[in-house]
Amino acid sequence: MGPVLIVEDDLAISKVLQAYLRKAHFDTEIATDGQIALEKFEELNPILVLLDVMLPKNDGFYVLKEIRKKSSCPVIMLTALSDVHYRLDGLNGGADDYIAKPFVGEEVIARVNAVLRRFKNDNQSVKRFGHLHIDEEAYRVSLYGKELEITPRDLSLLLFLAEHPNRTFTREQLIEHVWGWDYDGSDRAVDLSIKRLRKILLDWPTTEGEIKTLRGVGYQLSVN
Repeated sequence: MGPVLIVEDDLAISKVLQAYLRKAHFDTEIATDGQIALEKFEELNPILVLLDVMLPKNDGFYVLKEIRKKSSCPVIMLTALSDVHYRLDGLNGGADDYIAKPFVGEEVIARVNAVLRRFKNDNQSVKRFGHLHIDEEAYRVSLYGKELEITPRDLSLLLFLAEHPNRTFTREQLIEHVWGWDYDGSDRAVDLSIKRLRKILLDWPTTEGEIKTLRGVGYQLSVN
């Protein structure tokens, strides 16, 4: 599980937030400007972002927009600005909640937990392997927030492998479980489907996972 990413240029505030989050058993990372925030977001794949609005280099609204291009990761905005328009801008831009400064640490933790619970309940059908998200109910796959175009047959194979990560299946088992025994094509169709999936997932970092071939055995979705 990734950390909570605290994006705040005021070191005193970020340290207070970090202390409260660690007390609540969250791992944390701190970014002090918008550019560092986006770099750490890519590197760390956080479970939630606490994002200040007023930041050096790139402000919080820009960071939020860039995050939403590639991820549905929960984001809670932080600001000392009391104008309701700033809050609306954040919420309309895809923020999940808003906390005004000065804040009470316990309230921050309560909101973090509430947002994470809501996010988990809203995404029970979504399997997440780093930046690869597989939505079983919606029958949709996205990488870096962009939906991938996959044929129904290839998607069925990927969904099955995603349901059983790090387990190896022979061609015969995949045909049985994915396409059924009434499938009258060659078992080499599995190889071709795997080849197409690998091409589609070419930009998926191997540090997060990959479709592996175990020579003489079969295939698996290997995830870290």
